[in-house]
Amino acid sequence: MKVARVTLSDRAANGVYADESGPEIERVTAAHFTESLEWIRVVMADERVELEAALIRLADVEQCPLIITTGGTGPSARDITPEATRAVLEKELPGFGEIMRMHSYEKVKTAILSRATAGVRGRSLIINLPGRPRAIGECLPLIVPAIAEAIDHIAGFRPGLVNEVFKAPCRS
Repeated sequence: MKVARVTLSDRAANGVYADESGPEIERVTAAHFTESLEWIRVVMADERVELEAALIRLADVEQCPLIITTGGTGPSARDITPEATRAVLEKELPGFGEIMRMHSYEKVKTAILSRATAGVRGRSLIINLPGRPRAIGECLPLIVPAIAEAIDHIAGFRPGLVNEVFKAPCRS
């Protein structure tokens, strides 16, 4: 399965420090899916127009069933990921962000400042994750079953999960 991960960080894009969030996305994703994963890696500055273009390219041209962003979901002026994501979505799936905020709030009360969202563009699922590797390790496993189900609905195949804890609802 082709998966894109997009790290939004002015400092990582400028080489001030290494991207640790993108590799954490790969580690956690690979631990939960049985599919062979082909990664497209993007590290970029927090620029809305550029992010919108990257998401469109990854969905429409690269045809990635799964696109995961990290970073840029907070309230600061440079945090533009949710706005760029919403601009390219056809359908928003706010439950992804809601469950991550609920879970994270139990550990860190400032988690409610996150504006992460998710949604569908064509046959791609786009998900915003927090920017910290530890938060990725805590949040991504929560949503893996819903990722598999969403890909089944929008891309027409169900990726295998290491621990199939989620059974698809009956369809009529």
